[in-house]
Amino acid sequence: MADDRLMRIHSDEFRAMSERVLRATELTSRLNVLPFEDEAGKAELFERILGRPLPARTTIYPPFYTDHGLHLELAERVFINQNCTFLDYAGIRLGERVMVGPKATFITLGHPVDPGARREWLSGGPIDVAENVWIGAGATILPGVSIGRDAVVAAGAVVAEDVPPATLVTGPKATVNRQW
Repeated sequence: MADDRLMRIHSDEFRAMSERVLRATELTSRLNVLPFEDEAGKAELFERILGRPLPARTTIYPPFYTDHGLHLELAERVFINQNCTFLDYAGIRLGERVMVGPKATFITLGHPVDPGARREWLSGGPIDVAENVWIGAGATILPGVSIGRDAVVAAGAVVAEDVPPATLVTGPKATVNRQW
């Protein structure tokens, strides 16, 4: 799925995505019940979830959740704390030395706001996180967002717009923009 592209629900692309979601859910369910010290078992499951081995010195603490996995690109020395979710169908890239706090959520797909289109389409865009970024606990990163190098996203922040490099962003952003 390309930037800001729509995908028709019940299309061939949607069916293929749905099959992968079931497979990724099965694999993450198995990962999340392994004993913490089972490094070989975790490495094998991460390779099946991501479609490739974890990069050097990359750490992910389960529980870990993804709906696709194959579009999650992790650089070296990424740290992902426990209970994070990556809905990565439209693509998520985490640059070198990115740190992600517990319960952070990255979402690349959603539904159109229009009630008539909501059950017929998915919309979305990739998420790009540059090098040396810190994502705080419970932060939510929404579709199409880019976060610049050395930026900090505070705990609980909702990121709906691009974050410039070397910037701290804080707080929820839920405001009335439109009514129908």
